[in-house]
Amino acid sequence: MAIAGSFRELRTYQKAREGAKSVYQLTKTFPKEERYSMTDQIRRSSRAVKALLAEAWARRRYKGSFVHKIDESLGEAMETQAWHDDALDCEYINEEQHRALDVLYQQVGGMLSNMISKADDFCKNAPDHSYIAEDSDPYGLSAEDL
Repeated sequence: MAIAGSFRELRTYQKAREGAKSVYQLTKTFPKEERYSMTDQIRRSSRAVKALLAEAWARRRYKGSFVHKIDESLGEAMETQAWHDDALDCEYINEEQHRALDVLYQQVGGMLSNMISKADDFCKNAPDHSYIAEDSDPYGLSAEDL
């Protein structure tokens, strides 16, 4: 079991942050005419995944609020994948880049889903904001599951 004392220590947050950084780097190459549409949207959704996870952490005192924010984060992760599909269809990214992003966001989605399933574990120590333990396996999702 890994111990997390803040949202930044969660593997889910770290992976979502990695995804947002990858999206940012890739979208630098998108055409200028996409600046206010696809580029902004995919950057916004990829960043929202980790921002909502941080919000969920702050709301652990109330399981319902925690689950709601994690569920919103999951929605943003899936939206990000839909934008990746559009970027592939428009030939702004290649198949290899798409696959790498898709695998990463499938992992994030699985991790978020497992956080919802294990909400009690994340919320039980919330009143005193003490440390929580994460499973050593990132929420039961392995590369073989993808």
